[in-house]
Amino acid sequence: MNRMVILGTGSAVPERVLSNEDLEKMVDTSDEWITSRTGIKNRHIAGKGEETSRIAAVAAGRALAMAGLTAADIDMIIVGTITSDMGMPSCACLVQKELGAANAFAFDINAACSGFIYALDIADKYVRATPGLKILVVGAETLSARVNWEDRNTCVLFGDGAGACVVTGTAEDRGMLAGKLYSDGTLYRLLYMDSAPSMNKELLCKENDGSYIKMAGRDVFKYAVRSMEGAISSVLAQEELSVDDISLIIPHQANIRILKSLGERLGVADEKIYINLDKYGNTSAASIPIALDEANRQGCIRPGDLILLCAFGGGFTWGAALFRW
Repeated sequence: MNRMVILGTGSAVPERVLSNEDLEKMVDTSDEWITSRTGIKNRHIAGKGEETSRIAAVAAGRALAMAGLTAADIDMIIVGTITSDMGMPSCACLVQKELGAANAFAFDINAACSGFIYALDIADKYVRATPGLKILVVGAETLSARVNWEDRNTCVLFGDGAGACVVTGTAEDRGMLAGKLYSDGTLYRLLYMDSAPSMNKELLCKENDGSYIKMAGRDVFKYAVRSMEGAISSVLAQEELSVDDISLIIPHQANIRILKSLGERLGVADEKIYINLDKYGNTSAASIPIALDEANRQGCIRPGDLILLCAFGGGFTWGAALFRW
């Protein structure tokens, strides 16, 4: 059976670090309040020349280097993002330009924090159909451009960054074993972001007071934990595995309380859940590939390990993917 394998991983974050102490000078908050409720200590904030596509291209270049490939070897680029540089063209096309990947076709996936999981699942379908394809899968965000910096409930959460992996097909007994994707658009008002105001007066939304993230935190918490647990259980049941078989869970880095609650519901030890939330905050579609790259480069993942990725984001969207490394 042909499976999708990861040949290389990479990540990149902007140079500037915004600490909780820095935020104390900007809004009515404190390091203790942020840390106890979110687990976040720092986040990276993009500056001049660090647009989403450029950070994504740096992460992609590092994944290519690990895979021993060049941009010319890539057939397809998928970028999960809700903060592309512009409405058109896609961030993926701009990444293609930055890399010089002239042989690739490119497109974006808008699934909020689940964007990387969605993109991986799509890549898996292409690779199963055409095993020789080499695909660049990226999650990248500059959420600092879409945060209300006067809202202490949201501005403390988000950061900027990008993660990437290069995938292809193999006949070996490893790679992506299973994936499950879900969505529920009826709940979108609990976590959403308006677009720029419409130029068509008939379509102008009077409730649009800015293109920034709006969130009902307590409701999101409830749905996030339950949904990710369900997705994980579904993927494991499909492969007739239990959570005890898993070597490492790499979840979307949203909030420490969400991650700890998820671990408790699954009945797994803390060391089985990879967490780097304290350093980067919630980077939406970038959080899983950044964590995956860190875990990979730190030697936390060994050949034969079963790795579980899971995410939950605005839409609502959620899902899980299971790999044998």
